[in-house]
Amino acid sequence: MALGGGTFIVPNKALPGAYINFVSRARALGNLGDRGIVALPLEIDWGANDEVITIDLAEFQKESLNILGYGYSDDKLKPLREVFKGAKTAKIYRLNGNGKKATTTIGDNLTIAAKYPGIRGNNIKIVIQANIDDESKFDVITYLDTSKVDTQTVETAKDLQDNNFVIFAKEGTLEVTAGTPLKGGENGTVSGEAYSKFLDKIESEDFTILLYAGENEVTKALFDSFTKRLRDDEGVKITTVLFDYTKADFEGVISVKNNKELVYWVAGQTAGAAVNESLTNKKYDGEYEVNAKFKKREFEQAIQNGEFAFYQDGNDIRVLTDINTFTSYEPNKNQDFSSNRVIRVLDQIANDTARIFSDYYLGKVTNDDTGRTLFKGELVNYHEQLQNIRAIENFKEKDIVILQGVKKQDVIVNEVVTPTDAMEKLYMSVEVR
Repeated sequence: MALGGGTFIVPNKALPGAYINFVSRARALGNLGDRGIVALPLEIDWGANDEVITIDLAEFQKESLNILGYGYSDDKLKPLREVFKGAKTAKIYRLNGNGKKATTTIGDNLTIAAKYPGIRGNNIKIVIQANIDDESKFDVITYLDTSKVDTQTVETAKDLQDNNFVIFAKEGTLEVTAGTPLKGGENGTVSGEAYSKFLDKIESEDFTILLYAGENEVTKALFDSFTKRLRDDEGVKITTVLFDYTKADFEGVISVKNNKELVYWVAGQTAGAAVNESLTNKKYDGEYEVNAKFKKREFEQAIQNGEFAFYQDGNDIRVLTDINTFTSYEPNKNQDFSSNRVIRVLDQIANDTARIFSDYYLGKVTNDDTGRTLFKGELVNYHEQLQNIRAIENFKEKDIVILQGVKKQDVIVNEVVTPTDAMEKLYMSVEVR
C-alpha cells in the first residue's frame, strides 16, 4: 500500500497515494421553523418562583399536579387548557411566587416545609404510621387534598427523600401521626414589577406568542412597548395578545374584544396556526362563556378599530376575522399588514431567514459570488416551500437578489414576496333570465 493517503485541501501532497475527499451533494439546509410556543405570566398557587416553567401538552395533561399543584381538569388551570387548545408548549412565569411556604413540625423537631410558596401548600398533610411488615420502620405518606402523592418507608428521618411537594428536614424523630397539615402558606403579591421581571426573564427564551389577559392599562402599555422593541429593534418577530388595546396600532399586537379570558384561547390558536392558515371563522372550542351579543354595525366598527372579535353563528361562537391592531395604513404599509395570516408569513420568513443564516452561513461560508449563490439557492428553496403550501404565490427565483454590502462581511438581500390570504368576502352577481 502506498505511504500517502487521507484528505486534501489543495493538491500539494508529497507522498504517492490516494487522497480522497467525501462531500455531500449540495442541498438546502433550512426548513420552515416550528411554531406553537406561548409565553405567559400567571397568578397560580403553586410552582417555582422567579423562573420560567416550560411545559408541553403531554406534560400538562399528565404532570400538571406535580408541576403546577392542580390536576389537569381543575378550574384553576382553565387558562392553560385554553392556551393548549392550540399551542404545543407553554412557558409560564409565576407572578405571585414570592410568598410564604406552608410548614409543620411533627413531634418536637421534625420540620417539614412545602416545596414552593403559596396557599396550595396548606392542602398538604403528612401521615406517619408504623410499617406493618417491619416494626422498626415507618411509612411516611404525603397527601395533597385526599390524593396520596408520595409514600416512603424509612427507619429514621435521615432516610427521608424530598418529593414533588415537601422538603423534609433530615433531623428529628419520626412519630406516628394520623395526619398533620402544613400551615401558613401564602401567595405573594402581584405588582407591576412582577410583570417587568417576567418580561426580563422571557426575553432570552424562544417563543412565538406573548399574552397578558389583564385590564391594567400600564401593564398593557408595557407589553406593547416590549413587543415593538423586540420586533423592530431586535428582529424577534413575536406577536402579543392583549384585551381591549387597539391603541397599539401595530401588526405585532392583537386586541381581543369580547372577554378578557378569551386572550388565552386566541394566544394558543395564534401560536398553533400554520403559516398558511387563517383563524377567520374558526369555531371557539374553549370553556368560557362568550359575550357575542353585538349588532352588525358594532362588528363593522370592531374591524375598523382592529379588534379581534367573536360572533355567534347559531349555537356556535366563531372568530369574526383574523386581524391585528394595525389600522394606520400608508402607501408603504397597506391594509395587508392588518391580516394576521399575512403577518405570520412575513414573520416566518424573517425568523427562518435569520435562523438559516445563523446556523449554516454566519462565519462559515466565504462572502464571494460562490458563497452568495449558495445562500440565494437556500433562500429560493425555502420560498418554494412556502409556495408549495400556498403561503405565498407568484414566486420566481429572480425575486431574490443577493449582493455584497459595503464591508467585506456584509450580505445584502432584496426580495419580493406576495403572501396569500384566506377567502373572507364573496361578491356575487346573478343574472336571472
